Amino acid sequence: MTSHLRLRIILLMVICIMAPSLALAAHGDDAKKEDKTAIILASFGTTIPSGVESIVNIQRKIQEAYPGVPVKITFTSNIIRSVWKERQAEAQKWLGEGVPEEILYVKNIISTFGELLEEGYRNIIVQPTHIFFMEQSHDLARYVDAMRSIRTIKDKWRPFAKIALGRPALGTVGPRYDYTKDMEKALKTLADDAESARREKAALVYMGHGNEHWPSGIYAEAQKMMQELYPDVKTHIGVVEGHPGIDEVVEALAEAKSKSKIRRVVLKPFMIVAGDHALNDMAGDDEESWKSVLSAKKYQVIPVLKGLGSNDAFARIFVSHIRDAAKEVGIPLP
Repeated sequence: MTSHLRLRIILLMVICIMAPSLALAAHGDDAKKEDKTAIILASFGTTIPSGVESIVNIQRKIQEAYPGVPVKITFTSNIIRSVWKERQAEAQKWLGEGVPEEILYVKNIISTFGELLEEGYRNIIVQPTHIFFMEQSHDLARYVDAMRSIRTIKDKWRPFAKIALGRPALGTVGPRYDYTKDMEKALKTLADDAESARREKAALVYMGHGNEHWPSGIYAEAQKMMQELYPDVKTHIGVVEGHPGIDEVVEALAEAKSKSKIRRVVLKPFMIVAGDHALNDMAGDDEESWKSVLSAKKYQVIPVLKGLGSNDAFARIFVSHIRDAAKEVGIPLP
């Protein structure tokens, strides 16, 4: 037997021995490729068609950052989803007004997970658009934990491979991320609001949502940081639910007016969308609206019905939060 023939026989034997391993390795690579990634954009939601644009703008910025990765919208508010469900009976009316079909037929978080599973997506990044980690984010995290907890006898039959949860706009509780850095990054995107108030020689007043069951200290911290970032603009942040409310805002404005003679107020929602609260509680004609209360105190009020999600720089905050969340659990992104 020649040395050349002997070498060919040895190579053939090696290939035969390694073939099963190579096949398994190739199968493993294929399995990895099959773990497609999708993003769930979890918003509190809105029933106001004009407010939807803020949410869609955030979705658009995420899609631009991660081309090829689907971004599905879900609303975390049960009440808001129920309103859209009723409106489905007049679908053409709402679609004709420019409401996206995805909003009209918006699903809850569980249904959205299920839909993505049926479409073959096993890596899921859930990104809340909430302002801070409060009631809605807490409950969303519990849903995500439930999905993560699903176990099967064989790992390959688990519905999802990896699930990540991003943090809200101003950050979250816990030691992993410094929420003051997240807050500063977010508030720096509001430079145009401060400039608008500066031009008008006005105070800048934001209406946040707040919560009666959670401390609202995050708004006081945000107000303090706004005053540090834009020291020549008097900025005040109040909330619809909890404290500080409009009475505290009026008191703070009165103190500032006695020193600086400010008689104008730029009034904006400190919320992702300019929804029902912005249209009615903030800028409505009812005597209890913030605009009416401030007008009764002889301020010239300039309402701005634009949610934070319509601010492109603010919307892109969620792009980086998605990237961080994906990196934590090892989900690849474009």
